[in-house]
Amino acid sequence: MARLDSASTHSPTAVSGAAARDAPVRPRATLALTSAATAVALMTYTAPMVTLPDTATALHTPLSAQAWLLNGTPLGLAALLLVAGSLADDHGRRRVFLAGTLALGLTTALGALTTSTWQFTLARIAQGAASAALLASSLGLLVHAFPSPRGRLHATGVWGAFVSGGIAAGPLLAGALPSWRPAYGVLGAAALAVAALGPRALTESRAPRGGRPDVLGALTFGLALVALVAALTLGRDGWLRAPVGLLLAAAVLLVAGFVAVERRTATPMIDLGLLRHPPFLASSAGGLFTGLAVIGTFSFLPALLQQTLRLSPLATAWLLLLWSGLSFVVALQVKHLNGRVGPRTQLALGFALHTVATVTMLGAVGSGTWTRLLPGLIISGLGSGLLNGALPLLAVESVPRERAAMGSGAQQTFRYIGSCAGVALTIALATSAGTPARGADTALLVSAGLAVAGAVSVLALRERP
Repeated sequence: MARLDSASTHSPTAVSGAAARDAPVRPRATLALTSAATAVALMTYTAPMVTLPDTATALHTPLSAQAWLLNGTPLGLAALLLVAGSLADDHGRRRVFLAGTLALGLTTALGALTTSTWQFTLARIAQGAASAALLASSLGLLVHAFPSPRGRLHATGVWGAFVSGGIAAGPLLAGALPSWRPAYGVLGAAALAVAALGPRALTESRAPRGGRPDVLGALTFGLALVALVAALTLGRDGWLRAPVGLLLAAAVLLVAGFVAVERRTATPMIDLGLLRHPPFLASSAGGLFTGLAVIGTFSFLPALLQQTLRLSPLATAWLLLLWSGLSFVVALQVKHLNGRVGPRTQLALGFALHTVATVTMLGAVGSGTWTRLLPGLIISGLGSGLLNGALPLLAVESVPRERAAMGSGAQQTFRYIGSCAGVALTIALATSAGTPARGADTALLVSAGLAVAGAVSVLALRERP
C-alpha cells in the first residue's frame, strides 16, 4: 500500500465532478471549523469525567452501571467511525461533517433533559455516533485542503492539539457550572453554531467507489462492541460468571461475522488488505493502546479523586487541566519534530512517558493530598501531547490519500474501542480491590503495563526495507 506523497495530491479521485474540483478551497477556514468542531466533540466526550458522582446521584445509577455513563459516547464513536469514514470518502466529506456536527448539537442538548440512566446512556451513544461522523470526515477535509506534506503536517498537528484542548476544556466547563445539565446545553449550542458556519466555509470532496453503504458490517461491528463492553462492565462482579463468558463469546463470533461480511462486500467499511500494511497496523495499535492505557485511566481518575480527596468538580477539573493543558501545548509543537523524530517514535515516547507517570502516581490516591499527583500529571500530559500530535498524522499517512477519512476512522475506532474497554477495566479494578486507594494502584499498574505494550507494538510494526 503506497504511502501518501506529493505526487498524489492532484489525484482526480480527491473530488467528484467539475463543480467540486473547481470550488475554491479555504484552508484556514477548513482548519478552523474542523478543529473547533473536534474540540466541541471532545468536550462533550470528557464533560462527565468530573460530574460522574453528581450525574449518577441525579439519575439513581448504581456503582455497577456507572461505566455506562462514561462509555456511551466512546461506544457510539467506536461503532460508527469506520462506516462514517467510508461514507465520507464515498458520498462527501463536507456532507458527513455537517450532518455529524448538527446531530451532535441536537443530541447533546437532549442529554441535558434525560432523567434516567438508560436515557442518558442512549443520548451519549447518539452523541458518540454524531461525533464519529464529525471526526472521521475532519481529517479527510484537511487532507483535501492541505495537499502538500508540509501543509498536512501543520494541519494535523493543529487538529491533534484541539483534541487535547477539547479534553482539557470539557471537564473545566462542566465543573464551573452549577450542575451537569447546563453544560450539555452550552455544548449543544456550540456544536450548532459550528454547523451553521460550515456550509460557506468548507469545500466538498470525495473519492467514490460506488456500491451501497456497508449496513450489515456496521451492524455486526456495533453489536460486537456492545457485547464486549457489557462483558467488561459485568466482569466487576465476577469474571468467571456465565453471562460474562457468553458475552465475550458473542463478541468473538460477531467479530468473525464482521470479517466475513467485509470480505464479501464491494464497499467495505475497512479494506482488510490494510491489515497487512505495517504503518496502518502501527496507527491502529497506537489508537488502541492510547484508549486502553491513557483515556481509560483518566476517564475514571477524577471520580476517584472526588471520592477519596473530597475535591469539588471544579477543583478536580483544574487539577485535570494540568494534564490536558500540557497535552494541548505539546501537541501543537509536535510538527517541529518532523524530520528528526518519526510519528511511530513519538508514539513510543508518549507511551513511555505515560508509563513513568502512572508509576509515579502509585499511592497518590490514598495519600490524602492532591499535590502528590502533580509530577505524574505533568509527565503524563507531556506524553499525551506526543500521542495526540502524532496519531492523526500517522492515520492519514498510513493509507492512500483518497482513503484519508477511512484511515482516520479506522485509527479512531481502535482508539475508542480501547477507551470503552479501558474505562470498564479501570472501574472494575478500582472498585474491586477492597479500598479505593488499593484499587487505584492496581488500575495504575495495569495502565503502565498496557502503555509498555503500546510502545513495543508501534516500534515493532515497521515496514521491511
